[in-house]
Amino acid sequence: QVRLVESGGGLVQAGGSLRLSCAASGLTFVNYDMGWFRQAPGKEREFVVGINGRGESTYYLDSVKGRFTISRDNAKNTVYLQMNSLKPEDTALYYCAAGATFLRLANRMDNYWGQGTQVTVSS
Repeated sequence: QVRLVESGGGLVQAGGSLRLSCAASGLTFVNYDMGWFRQAPGKEREFVVGINGRGESTYYLDSVKGRFTISRDNAKNTVYLQMNSLKPEDTALYYCAAGATFLRLANRMDNYWGQGTQVTVSS
C-alpha cells in the first residue's frame, strides 16, 4: 500500500526555520510528482510547492517564493520542504502529496496523501 509519512513540524518563532520530510513507500517514487499542501483552520487546502518526478521543475506559491525550497532524493524516496523566514501566516497543517502528473497533483485529482504535520509560527 502507498504510504506517505511527514515529519519535522513544530512550533517556531517568526523568522525561524523548519525542514519537513516526507518518506514515501509503496509506489515507484520517481514516477510521481510530489508536493506540499497546507490547510489552516477555516481555510481551504492550498497548494504550496511542487516538484516533478526527477526534480527538474518546481512550483512555488507566490507568498513562499524566496523562503521555501522543495527538493527530493529519489534514492531515499523522500521529499523535503525547507522553510525559512517563517511567518505567522504560514501556520497550518502541512500535507505531503503524490500525483501521477503535475496537473493532477496541483488539482488534487487522485492524490496520495500523508496524514499531515503541524507547523505553528508564533509572532
